[in-house]
Amino acid sequence: MKALRYFSILIVIHLTSCSDLDPASLVEAPPHLITSETLYKDMAGFEAGLNGLYSLLRDERTGGNDFMLANMMVGTDNMVTNYTYLGFEHIAQDWGNINNPNHLQYLRQFTFLYKVINTANTIINRAENAQINWTGGGSSPEQNKNRVVAEARAIRAWAYRHLTYGWGDVPISTEESSSTTIRTDWERTPVAQVRNLMLEDWEFAEQHIASEPSQSGRITKGAVQTFLSELYLTLNNPERALFWANKAIEDPAYSLITSRYGTKQGEPGVPFMDMFTEGNENRHQGNKEALWVWNYALNVPGGSYHNLNFFHNGRYFAMQINGVTPFQLTVERGGRGVARMSMTKWALELYEPQDDRGSDFAIRKYFVFKDAQQNAPFPADILPPGYSYGDTILLDQTNDITPGTTLRVDWPYSRKAEAGSNPSDLAGGNRYNDFVYLRLAETYLLKAEAQLLMGDRAGAAQTLNIVRKRSNVSEITADDVTLDFILDERSRELVLEEDRRWTLLRTGKWLERTRKYNKNGGQLVAEKDQLFPIPQAVIDANLTQTMPQNPGY
Repeated sequence: MKALRYFSILIVIHLTSCSDLDPASLVEAPPHLITSETLYKDMAGFEAGLNGLYSLLRDERTGGNDFMLANMMVGTDNMVTNYTYLGFEHIAQDWGNINNPNHLQYLRQFTFLYKVINTANTIINRAENAQINWTGGGSSPEQNKNRVVAEARAIRAWAYRHLTYGWGDVPISTEESSSTTIRTDWERTPVAQVRNLMLEDWEFAEQHIASEPSQSGRITKGAVQTFLSELYLTLNNPERALFWANKAIEDPAYSLITSRYGTKQGEPGVPFMDMFTEGNENRHQGNKEALWVWNYALNVPGGSYHNLNFFHNGRYFAMQINGVTPFQLTVERGGRGVARMSMTKWALELYEPQDDRGSDFAIRKYFVFKDAQQNAPFPADILPPGYSYGDTILLDQTNDITPGTTLRVDWPYSRKAEAGSNPSDLAGGNRYNDFVYLRLAETYLLKAEAQLLMGDRAGAAQTLNIVRKRSNVSEITADDVTLDFILDERSRELVLEEDRRWTLLRTGKWLERTRKYNKNGGQLVAEKDQLFPIPQAVIDANLTQTMPQNPGY
């Protein structure tokens, strides 16, 4: 029964630090106990609530939710299962019967998203209390209230974005749930209605969120405008998609990174990769392309960690050469990776030779044997017979990753995820660097898609060339622009960043392109796999209302 109650329970929980207490167990509420009633009384309380909400949503990138981001990346045209464990990378390799409503992966993620929604609803609903003291900072009480509600509504729409792409019709919840309001009669709301709510939330948020984040790690106006642009493409309204993309692009606060900056600008590199260098990720650190940066930190209350590097980076430490396992774990190499999801051979070969995004600075293609001084403070590499320090070992993408040829320890990988290792725990899976969650290049790519759909292929080519120029690739013409070309360009620019599965589903291309380019599982995907199954525990917990399953499950 514990699993059967999980969905009902999740609808009543908000932040752990703000959970409701049973009033019958207390004579009075001691001042050190934080509840929704004691927290949401003033501006400081709502800021604390928002901090909790942002901390919660950042779990999208941690293994605590079976790494939800894997659902949106692996099993697509540009990301393939390499090392199989128990998460979504297993589903994306085998599909068929393993993709079923009882897989714990789906229950954890479905309920996680509704926990985010209920936490946002708590802030939105509590903000309507007329007794709240909204004074604080340099803004008026009304501005403070609107901004707080706007951020909560933006994140609620973010959660419904994942739900609608992943599961289609899903229940709508806009009210704070508590232990006294557990429902067992949820209905799946048509996806069009859910997206109308998302539209309302993001349009409200766009009015009241500034171009700069209210605090580091929070969402910006440009991010909301980009989400609106994508949503209008989903709604087949390219004119409005173009409008919102231009809003962000024309905001002087935002610009593409076209020259070197930051902590390693004096070292060899390319402007494109400076954004993914530790210490360069945030807007206040010089990254004017960033629209939303997620902040992580080691040994900081609420700092948390992510697992992107751990899941994607290669298992170079397991490579064997002439009977020797030579390469040591170092911070420069990204610590220990497990390569559960790797770039497909197609994705690795998609770049022109001069494209900075496919260069050695952007994709790890080789390792060099280093002595103790070069690896310091970590040990020297162990030299195999016949090798010397300074020798280069190339990684091998000659033959694609296919069934029976997984666990490729010498497979190349994106260097966007090399930063953030804990020097004291290089073998661990936790990473602590900030990560650019959304950036202006994606806005340009959405704009180009809108222009194409409007019949303006010349304009789309011009927009794409702005992004391509930054990475030193050849200019294209109107004749080059197709939807597939834009999807190719998105892979070149946004691999390991965008929610690739959502993009391909939104454009009607997931089945076609996954079957064509993903050689370890792509041949097995079926029509039903375009939507995830509603978790069976959710259906079973809905005791007084039948909740239909997605087709094919």
